Amino acid sequence: MTAPIALTGGDPAGVGPEITLAAWRALRGQLPFFVIADADALAGLPDAPEIRRIADPAEAVGAEALPVMHLSCPLAPTPGRPELRNAPATVESIDRAVALAMAGQAGGVVTNPINKKVLVDGAGFAHPGHTEYLAELGGVERSVMMLAAPELKVVPVTIHIAIADVPAALTPALLTETLRIVHGAMLRDFGLHAPRIAVAGLNPHAGEGGLMGAEDAAVIAPVLDALRTEGMDLTGPLPADTMFHPAARARYDVAVCMYHDQALIPIKTLNFSAGVNATLGLPFVRTSPDHGTAYDIAGKGVADATSLIEALRLAWDMAERRAEAA
Repeated sequence: MTAPIALTGGDPAGVGPEITLAAWRALRGQLPFFVIADADALAGLPDAPEIRRIADPAEAVGAEALPVMHLSCPLAPTPGRPELRNAPATVESIDRAVALAMAGQAGGVVTNPINKKVLVDGAGFAHPGHTEYLAELGGVERSVMMLAAPELKVVPVTIHIAIADVPAALTPALLTETLRIVHGAMLRDFGLHAPRIAVAGLNPHAGEGGLMGAEDAAVIAPVLDALRTEGMDLTGPLPADTMFHPAARARYDVAVCMYHDQALIPIKTLNFSAGVNATLGLPFVRTSPDHGTAYDIAGKGVADATSLIEALRLAWDMAERRAEAA
C-alpha cells in the first residue's frame, strides 16, 4: 500500500498555507496526504477546516480532518510579511518530509514554495534552491528538473544560467546524464515501457548543418547516437520552433530542451496554472507547484491552488508506480 504524501509547510508568510487548505478541500477523500507545518497557524486562517494533529503519517489515511504534523513557528506568521526567525522551521519541514519519505513512511514529498533569500538570511541556507538541497538530502550528485502538465512534459538540460553560458555548460557528459535520468524516470515514475524522448537542438533550425552553430552536430547528435545503441527512443536534435504544436507533441512523451526558456515558455503558454515541477533522479518522489511564495497576494484569498493540487496528484501517481515496481 502506498504511504501518504508529505506536504511541507513552505514559507508560512507566503501563499503556501492558504493553497494547502484549498488542496485539502479539493482532494479530501481522493488521496491521503499530511502537512508538516504549524497547526495553530493553519487553524487560524479564514475558513480553515478541522485540523487533526498527528504523530504518524499512517494517521492521514482516511482522515476526516486535515492531518498536520505540528512544527511550531517561533513567531505567528503574517501573510505577506516574511519573518527570518521562522526560516529554520521552514527548513526543518523539508528535512522531516524527506526523512519520512526515505524511511518509507511517506510515499513522496510535495514542497510548498520557499523564498531562498529568507532561508539564507534566517537559517544560513547554503544551497541555490529546493532542488539542490533535496539532492543532498537524498545522497545524489545530480537530479533533473521536469515541468509537467497534461499537454506537455519538458526538461531543461541547463537551468538557471545566462544564455551566454549555455554553450559551454552543454557538455556531452551533462546531456548524457540528463537523458539517462529522464529515461529512467519515464520508465519508473510514469509507467512507460518505451518512452519516446524528443531532444531540441541548441541553435535555430538545430544548427542547419553548421550554418547556425556547431553544437547541434558536434555535441548533441553524437550523444543521441550513443544512447540509441543502449535502446533509448530518441528523436533529434530537432528545431525547437517546430516541436510544440499539437501534431508534434503527439509524437513524443517528453521533450528535453537545452536551456531554461526553451523548455518553460511552451509549457507555460500551453497551461500556465496546472504546471508541476517534478524532480527526477531522487531516491524519493518529489513534486512542487510551479510558482513562488507570492507575498504580494498572500492572505488575500486570491491564490490559485491548481498547481499544488496537480503536484499532489502527480506525486501520488508516481509513488503508486514506485510501490508497484518495488
